[in-house]
Amino acid sequence: MCPSGRTLRSGTASPNSDFRSAFDVLDADRDGKISREDLRAFYAGICNGGEEDEIIGSMISVADLNRDGFVEYEEFERVLGYKKKEAAEVMEDVFRVMDKDGDGRLSHEDLKSYMNWAGFSATDDDIRAMIKLGGGDENDGVSFDGLLKILAVS
Repeated sequence: MCPSGRTLRSGTASPNSDFRSAFDVLDADRDGKISREDLRAFYAGICNGGEEDEIIGSMISVADLNRDGFVEYEEFERVLGYKKKEAAEVMEDVFRVMDKDGDGRLSHEDLKSYMNWAGFSATDDDIRAMIKLGGGDENDGVSFDGLLKILAVS
């Protein structure tokens, strides 16, 4: 039972779903739903000041289909629920945009450039950590699959 008194529905979503790992990353307190606090914890240090609450509020608003103030897995999956093929195509397009030199790998400079362009301040240590998380190294960068690991969608 959740602190709200609700019982989580088990078995309604496939544990092997394409989006489960991303949901689990965002569900910081592991209560089976994404709250504003979960998103604040996830985005800590990425957003600046007051814009964080506005962005998080917008995210919850878009995904919270039953308007209970939380995003349950089924809602999360529905919002992201475009077909896997379509998602892969979108991610491949994102990867190509990020891969400035077209070598099929995201270098330290590719990632840093994209983060700055997207409005996220990322230190060199942050970029190195991302590359490591994606299974790459400082010399070779990360592959497309590595980017998916960084984004926790694989």
